[in-house]
Amino acid sequence: MRIITRFHHSDIRRLLLGIIVIAGFVVLLVQCFGIPCRNSFCLSPIKVSVIELTNSNVTQVSVMNYTNLSDDDDEELENKKEDLDSENDVVISKEKVEMNVSFIAIGNISLRNPKMVVVSSESESDPNSVMIRVKDSRKGNVLSLRRHKQGSAISISQMNSLLIQSLSSFKSPPRWSSARDSEMLSARSEIEKVSLVHDFLGLNPLVYRNISKFLRSYDLMERKLKIYVYKEGGKPIFHTPMPRGIYASEGWFMKLMESNKKFVVKDPRKAHLFYIPISIKALRSSLGLDFQTPKSLADHLKEYVDLIAGKYKFWNRTGGADHFLVACHDWGNKLTTKTMKNSVRSLCNSNVAQGFRIGTDTALPVTYIRSSEAPLEYLGGKTSSERKILAFFAGSMHGYLRLILVKLWENKEPDMKIFGPMPRDPKSKKQYREYMKSSRYCICARGYEVHTPRVVEAIINECVPVIIADNYVPPFFEVLNWEEFAVFVEEKDIPNLRNILLSIPDDRYIGMQARVKAVQQHFLWHKKPVKFDQFHMILHSIWYSRVHRIKTR
Repeated sequence: MRIITRFHHSDIRRLLLGIIVIAGFVVLLVQCFGIPCRNSFCLSPIKVSVIELTNSNVTQVSVMNYTNLSDDDDEELENKKEDLDSENDVVISKEKVEMNVSFIAIGNISLRNPKMVVVSSESESDPNSVMIRVKDSRKGNVLSLRRHKQGSAISISQMNSLLIQSLSSFKSPPRWSSARDSEMLSARSEIEKVSLVHDFLGLNPLVYRNISKFLRSYDLMERKLKIYVYKEGGKPIFHTPMPRGIYASEGWFMKLMESNKKFVVKDPRKAHLFYIPISIKALRSSLGLDFQTPKSLADHLKEYVDLIAGKYKFWNRTGGADHFLVACHDWGNKLTTKTMKNSVRSLCNSNVAQGFRIGTDTALPVTYIRSSEAPLEYLGGKTSSERKILAFFAGSMHGYLRLILVKLWENKEPDMKIFGPMPRDPKSKKQYREYMKSSRYCICARGYEVHTPRVVEAIINECVPVIIADNYVPPFFEVLNWEEFAVFVEEKDIPNLRNILLSIPDDRYIGMQARVKAVQQHFLWHKKPVKFDQFHMILHSIWYSRVHRIKTR
C-alpha cells in the first residue's frame, strides 16, 4: 500500500512538473512569435536578431506603432488599408517571412525593438520598386509600404532643367488641324514674345519664374480658353464631386468645373480642351471586390476612353493630347499611365521617378478639407518675429521616411518640435494648428507617396514649408519659383536637418515667410472661384501645358 501511495505521489509530481514545463514553453513561444494567426498572410515565424535589407532585395525599413492617428491622416490610413487588400494581385512576392525583430538598420540609422513585421520583397509588377508589408502583431494592423530602389534623387535644379527641356520639345501633330489649334499657337506666340510687365496686379514677382509670362498666359486663358466636359459616365465614379478629405482637390475642381459658365462650352467643336470628370477615389472604392487591382481599374478607365473615342472624333484627332483629368488619389498615376499617355494629367502624386512627366503633367496641390462649407478656416499665422519654434512636425508613421525623422529628432532639441501621431481630441487639434502658426519651418515629410497635405497646410498657416520628399514635383511648378518660399531637403540629409535650417540667415527667412503669405492665394478654394485662386491655378497649369505642347500639321 505504501509503495502504491509513493507511486501515485511520484506520478503527480512528474505530471505537475510536465505541466509547468509545457506552460513555460507555450509562454515562450507566444512571447517570441505572437499568437498564431489564421490569416493566410501570416506564415511560419522565423526568429532573427538583425535584418538589413539591401538594394538587391528591398531597401531598409523599420516599424513603429501605426494605430494612433493624427487628425489629418485618418482618411489616408483607411485608404491604405483598402489598398492592401488588393496588393496580392499587384505585387507577387518571392519571399514572405514573419520575423520577430530586435534590430533593423536604415542606412546609417539603427532602430531597436520594432514591432513584429511581415516583409514581402521583390516586386515583379514594377522592377523599379519593392513592396514592404508591415504587421504590428499586437494590434493586428497590416500596412503596405512601396519603396523605390535606391538611386540618385532628382534635385529641384534638375527638375528646373527638365521643365525647360520639356517646354521646348513639341509633341506629335494632330491627325488634322482645327481652328482651335491656331488659337492655341497664337497664344503661345504672345506668351513667348511678351514684354516686361510693370503692373503686377498686387503679386510678388519673386515667387514666379517669369511674372510677365505668367500674367500674359493667365490673361489669355481667361479670355480664350474653352472646355468641353464629357456628359458620359455614370455616378458615383463620374460627375460626383467629393469636396472633403485628403483627396478634396479632385472633388473641388470637378464641382467648380462642371458648374462653370465662363470656360465650359456645350459644343465640343468650340473647345480647346476636353475634361474627363472622373473621381479616382470613387473609382477605387465603388466597383466592388472584383475590381480592386490597378489593372482592373485601369481597364475600366480604358472602357470609358474607348466609349468617348468611338462616339466623338476629338480623342482620335490628337490621341488624347487635348484631354485632361484631375486626380488626387495615390493611384491616379498608375491607373492613367497607359490609357492617357498623351493627355495632360493633373496629379497629387507627382513623383518624377514614377512616371510623372514634367512639362506635360501638372502637379496638383493636396488640400485636406474638413468642411466643404468652410474651406478657408484657420487661415493665417503669427508674424516672423513671433515664431519661436525652429521646426515642427507631427503625424502618423506613414511610409519609411517619417520613421527616420521621428527617431532622429523627437525630443532631441527644444526648438525642434518633432512628434509622432498626436491625439485626435479638439484640444490636440488646436495645439497642432498652434504649432504650425508658431513655427518658422513646417516639416513636410512624405508619407506612403511623395505628396502630403502638409505643404498646403504650411502655406495656409504662413509657415515656410520644408519639403523632404525625393523626386517630388511641387504644385504649379511650371509657374512658381518654389525655392523663393520653401526649403528642399533630400531624404539622406535628415540627420543634418537642424543645421540646414539654422544655416539660413534671418533676413533670408523673413523674406521667405513674406513670400509664403504672397503665394497663399494660389492654394485657396472658394465656393465661387476668384482670380488667381486654386481653381484658376489648376486650370492655368493645364492650359499652359497644352499651349506649350501643341504642334500643327
